[in-house]
Amino acid sequence: MKKVALIGLGAILLGASLTSCSGGNKVKNADKPLIFYNRQPSDPQTGDIDMKTMNWNGSTYYVGFDAAGGGAVQGKLITDFFAEKNKAEVDKNSDGKIGYVLCIGDAGHNDSKARTKGIREALGTWNNKYDAGASNTKEGVIHCKDGDLVVVELDSKEMKGTDGSTWNADAAGNQMGNWATQYGSVGTNELDMVVSNNDGMAMGCLNNSSFPKGTPIFGYDANADAVAAVGKGDLTGTVSQNVDAQAAATLQVIRNILDGVTGDDVVKKGITEKDQYGNKISAEMTYLSETKALLAKNVAVNKANWEQYKEGSRDTGIKKSNAPEKKVLLTVYNAGDNFLSTSYIPALQYYDKLLGLKVTYVQGDGQSETTCLDKFVNLDNYDAFAVNMVKTNSGQDYTEKLKF
Repeated sequence: MKKVALIGLGAILLGASLTSCSGGNKVKNADKPLIFYNRQPSDPQTGDIDMKTMNWNGSTYYVGFDAAGGGAVQGKLITDFFAEKNKAEVDKNSDGKIGYVLCIGDAGHNDSKARTKGIREALGTWNNKYDAGASNTKEGVIHCKDGDLVVVELDSKEMKGTDGSTWNADAAGNQMGNWATQYGSVGTNELDMVVSNNDGMAMGCLNNSSFPKGTPIFGYDANADAVAAVGKGDLTGTVSQNVDAQAAATLQVIRNILDGVTGDDVVKKGITEKDQYGNKISAEMTYLSETKALLAKNVAVNKANWEQYKEGSRDTGIKKSNAPEKKVLLTVYNAGDNFLSTSYIPALQYYDKLLGLKVTYVQGDGQSETTCLDKFVNLDNYDAFAVNMVKTNSGQDYTEKLKF
């Protein structure tokens, strides 16, 4: 049986069931469950977790995935690929080097930083810098079946759209055209690999007409189109952050608190142990009490196992319950984000009904926090809140509104 790792759990939780805002004793907004998901409250420069926000009340949690672990999983996915190849298969111009380019999603996002670091550490190019640009890396080494090759990061770039949005697939596609001309031409043929902080940007690169066919390319997220591309052999690999486990856990923690569950059971019932309705998430999750974070495990996806992650797969451990209906207001930082719109939100919409939660979804533009905050209103009408911020240091903008 899978277990949650409870590391010093000692959070003070509400001792009694929260009464619905629609009847009985009215619960103050400041005392209602507040779950941050997908974008962890943190300093975009240092990566330090914003514990002032996370300690807003005893019912504040973060649900996501192990970002640092995910970066390592993506790095190992890449090195495992090369370990099964002979040098002549992967070194296009036989110069003894593997030259790669890197699509960086958001320079101020913890997940993006973790993936950039994980990739560079695995390839030996990590030079204690997250910044874009080959000058911030060093030469590395990668192991093949018949010996070692030097690894160099030819270039890397944060993919911002013309509208300022990050993780931008169109920007990645356009940049791929530039990289193909600069490094992938017949004369130089230095471009041996493309790596991306997410699937959206990887698919943007892959779909560019100049993409050098047959070049290994790695993404992250296990979006439906990316998994299908892995199955076809177009995308070499991706990483599943167990989006269904994250989505179900986001709602399950809310369900538990509203049902009066307390103590360790808030992050266990319906997650690693069956709840009163018989629900239990199948994927492995870990709870870190010092940051109040419930994290899903990452899994590498390649040609050998891609069918397990095809579109439409849902966690059969979550069944329909007879839980009393509660109302939740949920923000989505960017309506145009590929991962959220095609994977995360559909998963939430599948599980919300099963868990008896009537969720109102409001979406931002991925640029300005006000596009979410302006819709974070009528708070008295809801029993709980789930927040996906535009900027990771905006947590206190939401708790400020909950004071009233």
